[in-house]
Formats: sequence, structure tokens, C-alpha cells
Amino acid sequence: MADPFEVRVRFTQHLTHLNASVNSAQKAANYALKHRDMDEDLHSCILEQLERNNMNNRANIMYFIEHLCDAAAKENHPEFIRMVRRDILQIIDAVAPADGSGAANIKVVRRVINGLKKKNVLMAQTVDELEECLHERDVGSAHPAFSDDVSPSPTEPGQTATGMRQTPPSRPYRANGASRTSGVKLDRKQMEQRIEEDRERHKRMRENAWAITAQDEFEKAWEEASEFNDDDYEAAAEDTDMRQQIVMVSE
Repeated sequence: MADPFEVRVRFTQHLTHLNASVNSAQKAANYALKHRDMDEDLHSCILEQLERNNMNNRANIMYFIEHLCDAAAKENHPEFIRMVRRDILQIIDAVAPADGSGAANIKVVRRVINGLKKKNVLMAQTVDELEECLHERDVGSAHPAFSDDVSPSPTEPGQTATGMRQTPPSRPYRANGASRTSGVKLDRKQMEQRIEEDRERHKRMRENAWAITAQDEFEKAWEEASEFNDDDYEAAAEDTDMRQQIVMVSE
């Protein structure tokens, strides 16, 4: 049995080195499933790294969570999926905080939770409630890289219809009495990295949109094909006669 501490360290390294490539996410997901007997510890690693990393890495981890759920479903290990469902609000609070510091990640969160809805990881009602929460955080929020002050979107504490506990946004005190939060500025290197990773993901999404499987191509051809009629029978008979003549000549 592998050493639990070593497994946590290596999995943490996988998480911190995630990027826009599918390969990095798949490697991390495969490693997690390889040590599925430690699924609770590995899930706690994900939550810890969401709290400790910068906003770019948090976005990469959010994308990774979708890959992990896909791999867990294929490997028939639903525990990872169950824990994502349980902690989805905590995950979103870390990736796109209510104080506006993660405004650039709101589109990332929306894309992932809608992907999880299509794969039946999250219920449609849950996603609708999360979308409402994200809408409140998105309204009036400026990109943290270009804004010093970001107005928080108030969220009333309480429970949603699905029983998830909503986390009220923080309201830091200011000397002038204004209830504003300071946005987290991204340095130039982080901004360039984010732009490059977003470009890579958009390129891959366009490629996937144009990709057609053999089954899809067959079904499309079948739908577009006309019904078999007398002309088709005559054409088939002519082709048969032509092939027989060619065979006779070659003999």
C-alpha cells in the first residue's frame, strides 16, 4: 500500500501543474483513481488547493473536476462524484468568490457546472440555483486584473431548495465606511498565462464542435438519402452487368 503522505504530495503536485491541456487533467484524474482507496483525502487536497492557489490555477482545477467526474463514472467509482455534489458550493466559492476577486472565473464555473448537469452529476435544479448565485456575483463586477475596487453582490444567508447552504459574502471594513472589497490584481505573467490557456481551450472546443464520429456521419447520410425506387434498381442492374463484362474480358 502506498504511503498516504506521499500520495497527497504527488497529487498536490498534479493539481498545481494543471494547465489548459487535456493530458494534464487526465493524468491527475488517473492518479486519483489509482489511489481511490484514499478518495476522501484526495478530495480534501482539491479543496485545499482551491483555497491556496491563484485564480488561474483555481480555474484549471475547476476544469479538472469535470475530468475527474468523467473518469470516476467510467471506472464505476461514484465516491468522487458524490463528494463533488456535496461540496459544489464550497468549490464555487473558492473559484469565483463572492467578493468579486474571481470574476474572471465565473464563465469557467458556468461552463463546468452545465457540463456536469449534462452528465447527470448535478441536478438541473441545483445548477439553476448555482446560476442565480453566479448571476449575483457577476452583475457589476469588473475584471480583477483591471479594477482596484469591486462592489460585492449581497447574498442572503440561508438554504436553497436543494438543501445547500449558501455562504454569505464577506464585507471587509473600510475607514470611510464603504462596504467595498479590493479586487485581487493579477500580475502580468498570470494574465498572459490565462490568455494563452483560454485560447488553447477555445481552440479545442472548436475542434470538438467540428468533430464527427463515424456513427454520426452514417446517420446523417442515412437521413439525407432518398428512398429506394425503380431508377435505383435499374442503376444497380447496369452496374452488375458492367462488372460481369469486365470479369469475362479479364478471363
